[in-house]
Amino acid sequence: MPSSTQRLPLQTGRATLSDVAREADVSLATVDRVLNKRTGVHARSIAQVHQAVERLNYRPDPAAARLARPHPHRVSFLLPSGNNTFIEMLREQITGSSGWMEDHRVSAQTHQVDVFEPQRLARRILALRGQCDTAVVMALDHPLVQAAIDKLVAQGIAVITLVSDVPKSQRRHFVGIDNVAAGRTAGTLVGRFSGRAKGEVGVIVGSLSLRDHAERSLGFSQVMAAEYPGLRVLPPVEGKDDPKLARQLSARLLAAHPKLVALYSVGAGNPGISATLKASGRAGKIVFVGHELTPAARADLLDGTMAAVINQDAGHEIRSALRLAISRLTREPVHADQERIRIDIYLKDNLP
Repeated sequence: MPSSTQRLPLQTGRATLSDVAREADVSLATVDRVLNKRTGVHARSIAQVHQAVERLNYRPDPAAARLARPHPHRVSFLLPSGNNTFIEMLREQITGSSGWMEDHRVSAQTHQVDVFEPQRLARRILALRGQCDTAVVMALDHPLVQAAIDKLVAQGIAVITLVSDVPKSQRRHFVGIDNVAAGRTAGTLVGRFSGRAKGEVGVIVGSLSLRDHAERSLGFSQVMAAEYPGLRVLPPVEGKDDPKLARQLSARLLAAHPKLVALYSVGAGNPGISATLKASGRAGKIVFVGHELTPAARADLLDGTMAAVINQDAGHEIRSALRLAISRLTREPVHADQERIRIDIYLKDNLP
């Protein structure tokens, strides 16, 4: 066994767990307990293992970790119910990742729930106990939901929030864009497309209880107040991401505010707003900025109904969530740059 002053030469190939155990002068079982952060290991042994890992530049072998798992890693996606095209795009990306999941020994199930009802959402989160190893949840930022996430984590299930965060919970990761920055971007777009016009700006959100919608609204208002004082932002109205309700709300805004020069759609429901603008004859005359490059949004950009769309890549988000789900098992490092979800801006001129 090597002494504290005599170390084995550094490995020229990839170091193994056995190499770490030999270098740290501990058993293989101890190394496994330390790297998996299990209890019952002496502090000195923990330090020796970590020092050996650093000296040997030990990196876990993801392929070996996958093969060592007795069963596939089970991932449950909990997504909003309803007719939200972007959510459908997320579901399609989950299905499209089946080959990757098979290669990485991952199985996935998708569940739906009304995310605008905190009691129902919290119960559905708790119902995932025993059904998965990782839960990927698009959630409402509400005390009941936070408590449900924390209970799930306490029982050994990792939770990843998707698109909309619950930052005070014990969730492991958040996958989504910087929503304050997205709202600020929307503010700049509305302000610049409005030119020197003065008037009012309507804001339709899904729900201000969704953190992504609240943060976008905040960023939007910050830019409008600081840089476009000639445009008065009206209090946001909640459309529950429902196109029918969004159509009714946008029609009321147009009727009640003849000086309306722009509409910012913070969440889903854009087809309803588009229908209102076209029916009123004001499509292309009112600056309309929204989120997510859905097929309907693409058509609205092309015919001039929408001025700009702020997008987050659904495929990148699902792939990132899956990578993060298995990273705690394979002990692969998480690369922040790889998992950062970009804010994309689309006009009719740069559609992919």
